Amino acid sequence: MAANATVEDYMTRDVATVSPDDTVSEVSRRIVESDGHTGFPVTDGRHVEGFISARDLLAADDNARVFTVMSEDLVVAHPEMKINDAARVILRSGIQKLPVVDDAGNLVGIISNTDVIRSQIERATPEKVGKLMHTLEEIHDIDVSEERRQIELSELTPTQSRVYADELQGRSYELEHGLAEPLVVIDNAGTLLLADGHHRVMAANRLDIEEMDAYVIVVDAAAELELGMQRTAEKEGLETIDDISVVDYARHPLIETTERLQEEGR
Repeated sequence: MAANATVEDYMTRDVATVSPDDTVSEVSRRIVESDGHTGFPVTDGRHVEGFISARDLLAADDNARVFTVMSEDLVVAHPEMKINDAARVILRSGIQKLPVVDDAGNLVGIISNTDVIRSQIERATPEKVGKLMHTLEEIHDIDVSEERRQIELSELTPTQSRVYADELQGRSYELEHGLAEPLVVIDNAGTLLLADGHHRVMAANRLDIEEMDAYVIVVDAAAELELGMQRTAEKEGLETIDDISVVDYARHPLIETTERLQEEGR
């Protein structure tokens, strides 16, 4: 969907706003008490009058009214705008959030840089899934189908024996901010093989997340397929994600090779 996605597909509809007559101190308090807000659209009824950011508040008097310090030079998006066009606007303007207004100038949502990133992730993963499905069908001469569902991490069979500790930090950040790609899982006669997403799964496990969103490639039950990745998992004794080893970055093979070469060159 993301290839032709619009702002309406990804925007947040329940938008926190402030009034032009609110005071600077009231808005400052709301920003401090909020969960991640750095500013608010300023609306009179539903009509957007401006935008007030934390930066606008810094040098303003506490008792000043919002309409005297808000930015009226608005950059906005339309619900039918392509998500890629919204991404360009956000990138070029340096604005983290765009109010989304309809043809009458009424606020209908807000689109953020996080929403844009999520749209690109959702476009990339299906392409990866499509290639894997095609490979399975070509190599094994079988039919496969695709589903999107929540998967219990405890039910997964890993196909990779180790992950790197440094990557887990990045994956944890993605999970905490809703930016993680869905997993790619192969359902082979009820055995759920984790084809892509081992670092995400291990990061989720550390965050006590029990299930994750996944694209599931379902193998025709009549095929009784023996996959190479499944044989590898069995050979390495991989039954659950607890069998995956976490390798410290300092022991990453590339780092070890680089350090050895540096020592030899001294």
